[in-house]
Amino acid sequence: MTSRANFKNSRMNFKFQDEPPETRGIKPTREEATILEILILMIVHICKKVLFFDTNLKIAVYLGALFLLSLIADVLTFPKSYFSRSDNIFNQYFVKIGWFWTLFLTVPYVLLTSYTICCGKRKLIVTGHLSRLFIATIFWYVWTTLFNVIEMKYGRCNSKLFDDKISCLKNGHFWNGFDISGHSFILIYSSLIMIEEARAINGWERIKDYIRDEKFARSLNDKSVRVNPLKNIDSEELEILKTSYEKFTPYVRGLLIAIAVLQLLWDVMLVSTIIYYHIMVEKFISGIVAILTWFVTYRVWYMIPSLLPNSPGQGIFKYNNEKSPLTSTLRKRASISNGKHFMGMPIGKNQENVETTTENTR
Repeated sequence: MTSRANFKNSRMNFKFQDEPPETRGIKPTREEATILEILILMIVHICKKVLFFDTNLKIAVYLGALFLLSLIADVLTFPKSYFSRSDNIFNQYFVKIGWFWTLFLTVPYVLLTSYTICCGKRKLIVTGHLSRLFIATIFWYVWTTLFNVIEMKYGRCNSKLFDDKISCLKNGHFWNGFDISGHSFILIYSSLIMIEEARAINGWERIKDYIRDEKFARSLNDKSVRVNPLKNIDSEELEILKTSYEKFTPYVRGLLIAIAVLQLLWDVMLVSTIIYYHIMVEKFISGIVAILTWFVTYRVWYMIPSLLPNSPGQGIFKYNNEKSPLTSTLRKRASISNGKHFMGMPIGKNQENVETTTENTR
């Protein structure tokens, strides 16, 4: 009896040692984050809080400051400071070429994000996304040119010897005209443009999970109904998405941080403009023009599904239609790994803790 039992056990051991382990149905898990990635995600999270502060409230603050603070500045004289000098470094090298800096950051940001979510489809990238910045540039040029024309045409020199602004100022005289504040316009309009374009980052971290889950489902030839937004894209598009996402995500995060810093600088320089330059009505009108231009384009035009361009973050699949995507991403990362944690995030080697599923169960 004992010999037969030993023989049976030996056969069972031989079977388990000889056969390959069953891997079908093992769902892959998210890779643990490194300390550097955690820190970057924390910075990105802070930048998103700065950029995506309630836009309606932000506009109300802009208009209130342009009206009330400008009235106070018209009546009272604020103490001189570094920002009251027109030759300060921020005014000379940032505000005066403010639209350049806006495009310098938003063009590559929109290009990288749209290339990823459009799976490399060039026509959709150009007409659906980059065209927004082209339209914004046209509005910027038209309005700033119109402001200058109004000042030149309806102004006059304090000396009757000169009838144009350039010769008047060149000869040391004063040109008295209605100078609609180009600085207030560019600072507010650029800020609103950057805020809107940056919204493509909402839900960005979730794309990695979608890619992993979709590739797993396709490896099982899963024909069941799935909620993954990538289920309708073909294999070539999925591969382009995976490659571009992994390649561009570090740059997207870096550009977002730079956009947030520039937007904060624009707010600081707007306060400086309100306190030290122009009269209230000149600044208030320019602010109204900037806000209306932003509203007509981003909140009306781009929200119409049948018209191009698309709104920021709209590609061939949906990924950013939930609130606080980064928060949910951080929570997903809070899994146990070798008993080591950093602010709820695992550090170290991947723990071989996988979820076993049936062939058709996700």
